[in-house]
Amino acid sequence: MTGLTGRRALVSGGTRGIGAAIARHLSQAGARVVVSGRSPGEAGDAAHFIAADISTPDGPPQLAARALEYLGGIDILVDNAASQTLVPNGVLAMTDADWLADLNSSLLSAVRLDRAVLPGMIAAGGGAIVHIGSNAARLPRPAALAYAAAKAALATYSKGLASQVGPDNVRVNLVSPGLIETSALAARVQMLADEAGTDVATARERFVATFNIPLGRPGTPDDVAALVTFLVSPSARYLTGTNHVVDGGLLPTV
Repeated sequence: MTGLTGRRALVSGGTRGIGAAIARHLSQAGARVVVSGRSPGEAGDAAHFIAADISTPDGPPQLAARALEYLGGIDILVDNAASQTLVPNGVLAMTDADWLADLNSSLLSAVRLDRAVLPGMIAAGGGAIVHIGSNAARLPRPAALAYAAAKAALATYSKGLASQVGPDNVRVNLVSPGLIETSALAARVQMLADEAGTDVATARERFVATFNIPLGRPGTPDDVAALVTFLVSPSARYLTGTNHVVDGGLLPTV
């Protein structure tokens, strides 16, 4: 993907997994990229790292100010930061703190960062925002219902925001990954292997099989990053308010 030369991009949660892949793809397409996270992680040379915790009310505006200072403006924003609270006993065992943790990290982090960045985008004549959702919004697991609910709310928010800022030439789209091979997935498989007393390869095979993915495999961070790079490029200039699912065919069509 080309056409991003000179564009200035901020990727929250961009230091590992999907976020790091997005930063790398944007950089390869010619953009100048800033990534945020709590530690540099996998950021490498593709992006400038800014330490930030955007699950707090003050975190997003502080990050936006530092990114603007470094880049001189923000043309592309990818809201990827999120966390997932797992409560094995399900929703009735979830505390208010569990709910608020996921709402702050997986919904309000995007709302607050958008609010900090959008005025500059609008003043500059436009821009592109991509929110990273999850197919958990449509296939919620009881042990992670707060996360799924936050991502479902993010989808509604994305559509509404796209309608509001479209006249200002700002495009807003949602990308909803399914099962993706990240360090979080590797940790989950290791935990399952330990619990079952089996090897990691066997645990991974059993875990993946439970999803019944039509393409027969989990996705990769690059699968998601390639789509995000397209969505923020001039090639997608007539796309806004959409939800693009990247899950190997797992979700039903309706």
